[in-house]
Amino acid sequence: MGGNGRGQERPGRDGQGRGEQAESTAASHVAEGTPQWPGRIKRVDSTSSRSGHAVTVAPYTRLVTHPAPTGRGRFITIEGPEGAGKTTQASRLEATLRARGLAVRGTREPGGTSLGERIRELLLAPSPTPIDPLADALLFNAARRQLVEEVIEPSLEAGTTVICARFADSTRAYQGHGGGLPIADLVRLEEIATGGLHPDLTLVLDLPVELGLARKAPEDQTRFEKDFDLAFHRRVRNGFLKMAVAEPRRFRLIDATASQDEVAESIVRAVDHLFSDETSPAGEPNGAVVRNTP
Repeated sequence: MGGNGRGQERPGRDGQGRGEQAESTAASHVAEGTPQWPGRIKRVDSTSSRSGHAVTVAPYTRLVTHPAPTGRGRFITIEGPEGAGKTTQASRLEATLRARGLAVRGTREPGGTSLGERIRELLLAPSPTPIDPLADALLFNAARRQLVEEVIEPSLEAGTTVICARFADSTRAYQGHGGGLPIADLVRLEEIATGGLHPDLTLVLDLPVELGLARKAPEDQTRFEKDFDLAFHRRVRNGFLKMAVAEPRRFRLIDATASQDEVAESIVRAVDHLFSDETSPAGEPNGAVVRNTP
């Protein structure tokens, strides 16, 4: 697929191992299941150019402050534990941005392509035997590769904003923090699958796992709700929180216990900061959350 920036070197990728160090540092600040929520939100500026297959592991702490290349779309992902409302909020954000006159493409993981939707069926359907976390990770990344090549990258190159319900951070959270796979291995796999593509903004819809799981009707539950215990889901949630602490310029934590309208308003505020040309005063701490309640 031509014209996708493979020959460009991605800024901010200056070595290996920093992701693990950042996560280790973040772990000291995030207690199990307890979000550490700073009090204000700051804008995110980052680029979305991709490198080729000669993989350099991208660090968790991505302190890129350059705007997206002229004419290139923005890449926004919505993450979070089960029952947080990702699909609903992705659709609402897509409608809001489209009403403002922006070209927007909504998609999801796993899925978004013919191949991806078939892989989705395999991944989410109940399994008679346990599926190894690495097998899960490989399947998720196979679907991800096709989605990036077929949908996300062409849309971004055309100047379209892409909103994706789940992306690579979910694999780190579920198969890494939840399933016990080494994060560094997942990052390497992710870099191969995405060609170095990273979101400009990641919105994590955060809520207690008990509340999120209770929101799902039994007939709507997938393998991940049915076959995994609360301890697993708490590790997943904690993984998202660790990533948000480690990479505050990209992540925004959204209080998903609020009403759908309040959550949508918080998401729009975070996205407005992404598109804004304002810069934060020097010396301010990196905000990582939009809260809806006092």
